[in-house]
Amino acid sequence: MTGRKGFTLIELMVVILIVGILAAASIPLMRGRIESAKWAEANATAGTIKSAVRVYFVEHGTAPTGSLGVAATRQALGFQDADLTGTYFVPGDYNIDSVDANGNAQITVTGSQPNAPSGSKTLYVDGRWE
Repeated sequence: MTGRKGFTLIELMVVILIVGILAAASIPLMRGRIESAKWAEANATAGTIKSAVRVYFVEHGTAPTGSLGVAATRQALGFQDADLTGTYFVPGDYNIDSVDANGNAQITVTGSQPNAPSGSKTLYVDGRWE
């Protein structure tokens, strides 16, 4: 009788079961990270818009509000369409809600693209991103 080397069917089934359990547990965790990464794009662009609003306010004493989907608002702040178009968000997804007496803007982002995360988030005057 020769010594056989290898795995039995039971051992292989146990390994497959363990890999399946690990995959099932990690998918929801990764999905949350993906949503967070998508919102990071919106946060960065909203910060750029907030800076542009502040500069405009300093130069003109007032600042535009409303959707950046409106060409006049983008042009007033010095943006081209491509400047605000990302992988998950487009210019119309950004809305300048208000501008305080110091020129600080509150900006709300709502994804409209099929691959964008659901819901809305706001970059507040004090810098909070919720």
